[in-house]
Amino acid sequence: MKYTLIAFSFVAFVFATIGAEPNPKTKLAAPQAPQQIPGVIAQRDIAYVSNGHERQKLDLFLPEKGENLPLIVWIHGGGWVGGSKENPPALGFAKNGYAVASINYRFSQHAIYPAQIEDCKAAIRWLRANAAKNRINPDKIGVWGASAGGHLVALLGTTGDVKDFDKGQNLDRSSRVQAVCDVFGPTDFLEYYNYANAKLVDDAVLPDDPKSLLFRLVGGKLSEKKDVVAKANPITFVTQGDAPFLIMHGDKDPLVPLHQSELLEKALKKADVPVTLYVEKGSGHGLRSPDVGKMVAEFFKKHLKP
Repeated sequence: MKYTLIAFSFVAFVFATIGAEPNPKTKLAAPQAPQQIPGVIAQRDIAYVSNGHERQKLDLFLPEKGENLPLIVWIHGGGWVGGSKENPPALGFAKNGYAVASINYRFSQHAIYPAQIEDCKAAIRWLRANAAKNRINPDKIGVWGASAGGHLVALLGTTGDVKDFDKGQNLDRSSRVQAVCDVFGPTDFLEYYNYANAKLVDDAVLPDDPKSLLFRLVGGKLSEKKDVVAKANPITFVTQGDAPFLIMHGDKDPLVPLHQSELLEKALKKADVPVTLYVEKGSGHGLRSPDVGKMVAEFFKKHLKP
């Protein structure tokens, strides 16, 4: 397999902070994946919720040939207040025998948590309900996301046996996934602040400050929303039988501490869930090594390919 299309977006890839409002002076570099690839059919702006919010849409990329395709779903980051399904890093997989979907979900300014994970699960159920006509294997679905997207894919991976977040349509279909690649996603919101001592970014804020993106996500002070916060933490739902995980993190990440991924790795190992934690030395909130694409490709091949 050629890894260049898969790995390129991790080079100097910058995501919005989760601790505070993104600095308007900060330049955010969007991944520049080719939107048209020879041999790949693109279907864009598909509503996965009928008559739903404008954000409840996905793009689907299918190889022109092949049946029973494993599916990789990309979930973007952006602090739950920004980001887009456009130009997904996973697009290169569509040239290598996979179906690829990239989804949008409601931001916290549209609806507070758990709307975001409810949307992700609705998208997975829609993809399963429409698997046959799109030549997708409904039993081989992997998810991949970074930062806030890493948080959401981690939730998908740990809540396959939880029905509380399955709302709306296609409820006869499962939202369980079979493999998770979580790239520097937060996993325990309260511990996020405790460990970093609220000094993650310039003009750092406390978890109960309205400027905090976590405050906006849960709709209030974290200290007063502990039940909601617990349900937003992927670690809360870890049980034996969860999907295998590949977790990736830079050891110099100033926005989401490496400790967040270490906590999730520890919880998954305790539950006997297969997990690999890759720590990239010297990297911040973004991964630079060309080996990253190869690792992601090998992980999905192991867990999704026959």
